[in-house]
Amino acid sequence: MLSQTATVGAGKPDATAQVPFVGCASDGQVGPLKAPTGLPMAVTIPAETAHRLAYYKAENGFGVLAPRGWHCFSTYGSDGSNLFVSPDPIDTTNLFSPDWKGLRGQAVQVSVSSGGTSGRFAVARTIARIFPDFKAFAQQVIAEGIEPASSFPSGPYPQDKLRYVDRKTVEFETPANTKGLGTDSRLPIDASPIQGVAILFGSDTDLLQLSARLGAKDRELVRLIVARVESEVGGSKGQ
Repeated sequence: MLSQTATVGAGKPDATAQVPFVGCASDGQVGPLKAPTGLPMAVTIPAETAHRLAYYKAENGFGVLAPRGWHCFSTYGSDGSNLFVSPDPIDTTNLFSPDWKGLRGQAVQVSVSSGGTSGRFAVARTIARIFPDFKAFAQQVIAEGIEPASSFPSGPYPQDKLRYVDRKTVEFETPANTKGLGTDSRLPIDASPIQGVAILFGSDTDLLQLSARLGAKDRELVRLIVARVESEVGGSKGQ
């Protein structure tokens, strides 16, 4: 598994700059929530890149850096939360529909699945793929018998490129036109690659997954987006 490598988080920046805070409206278990307000965010990115990024955040879940001027919306429930950021307006009427096909083209999604609730199934599936040190958690979920064992394939997707930052943090790249960790999201298979990171954190073994599909001219921003998420989640990871 360690022979599969990706470099989405390589070359950490060492400068601090401010980017706008963009509040994102959300809907979910207890109904619609207004977009929060916030001050500009100080983030560790090259100053010459700051004008290309903004920090998007809903009431629940983690925020995320993404290209400036995009649209955002979040869904939430007892199983976790999803924040979607897209260059196109997001049709919120379809987000809860089983017919929704996801976000085509460029998009950023950051999702949190709660290991202590029904989100544990998503956590277990990702653990079975890429977190061998936590396979006991996946086995425990499988043993419940609620979903068949076949729903939790063991081992990485064949075409994914993985980089193990530590035992709880795995950066990845899913190639274009390929199923992988990147498409274990609401970003369907597309002619562009999906890059991101999966992180386990918290006492309940929660999972954060960032999946980003950017155009060729913006793809260099992914390493900054990943680095920011890793920093933000870092204080919640525990040992």
